[in-house]
Amino acid sequence: MENENITRIHLDNKEYILVGTAHVSKHSAELVKEVIEAEKPDSVCIELDEQRYKSITEGNKWKEMDIFQVIKEKKATLLLMNLAISSFQNRMAKQFGINAGQEMIQGIESAKEVGADLVFADRNIQITFSRIWGGIGLKGKSMLLAQVIASIFSKESISEEELEKIKNQDTINAILNEFTEVFPKLKKPLIDERDQYLSQKIKDAPGKKIVAVLGAAHVPGIKEEIKKEHNLASLNELPPKSKLPKIIGWSIPIFIIALIAYTFISNPSAGLQQTISWVLWNGSLSAIGTAIALGHPLAIVTAFIAAPITSLNPLLAAGWFVGFVQAFFSRPNVSDFETLAEDVFNVKGFWKNKVTRVLLVIVLANIGSSIGTFVGGADVIRLFLEHL
Repeated sequence: MENENITRIHLDNKEYILVGTAHVSKHSAELVKEVIEAEKPDSVCIELDEQRYKSITEGNKWKEMDIFQVIKEKKATLLLMNLAISSFQNRMAKQFGINAGQEMIQGIESAKEVGADLVFADRNIQITFSRIWGGIGLKGKSMLLAQVIASIFSKESISEEELEKIKNQDTINAILNEFTEVFPKLKKPLIDERDQYLSQKIKDAPGKKIVAVLGAAHVPGIKEEIKKEHNLASLNELPPKSKLPKIIGWSIPIFIIALIAYTFISNPSAGLQQTISWVLWNGSLSAIGTAIALGHPLAIVTAFIAAPITSLNPLLAAGWFVGFVQAFFSRPNVSDFETLAEDVFNVKGFWKNKVTRVLLVIVLANIGSSIGTFVGGADVIRLFLEHL
């Protein structure tokens, strides 16, 4: 069968049939079904990684998982991105009656029906975001977090013009589209590297005839990249962590501790004043932040106790301890995350949702602690100079 969205490539005695889909089009799922049933391929490659596949097929397991388990298994980042993607997709579904990603689900079902091998051809989403994260600096990280959070809480409608643009992108690209315009170099890990990864996985798929279900935006790149050999191991490498943030992170607390210690030796009463100032500024502002978020009384107490200590250790954050206490007394599970997009449409829901409350407590406790570090640190320096 021929169609403008179907690309046939013959290479090394194998036939590759690339089905370029629109991730928010009802017709794409129908096309995927028709192509797989007509071609009866040996393998079907889908533009999903195994984790995203499991989130589709084992959705109930996510619902049953509590937030402590999510953090313990280091799936918090994945969960946050799934929430952002889910919120984005839900807005499209409500507005246009479209379920994003339906063509991938259809590819999975049709592959099983014709007895084809199923290949998860996309790179792990956490590796992709790690490689993005490693190349954007502090300003970029702040902007990316702001955009992800904004996409979660956004209530804006999607215009017809925006929908047309989205139809040729995958969901991840659509969410980060505006961000990649600000940081053009992100095109490499987000699109170019994934084109290379996808093309190699498609080439390595078993059998002589392979159908690949892909977002239309990836097809031009894959047509070129499939002619080359790509090292999947290097494309899966996590970027090396910069040592500068760690150096700065440790320099500040060492400087503060050294000042207080020196002052204690030369003037014990002034050293005691510095210590009290540090504890009060850090603890009070972090506790105030927690109280603003309507945190549990014990979470507020935890903020006051933890902030002065965690501010002296870059590996720790007051919000983590406060968040765990808050979650312990009002434990959210993943089903709370799934209703978040609905709950934030009104003030009552925003404060009622257990996840939103924990997130607010963590963020505001950390903001309070950060402000307390600067104010308390400045006061420590002032007292040191006064009693020098």
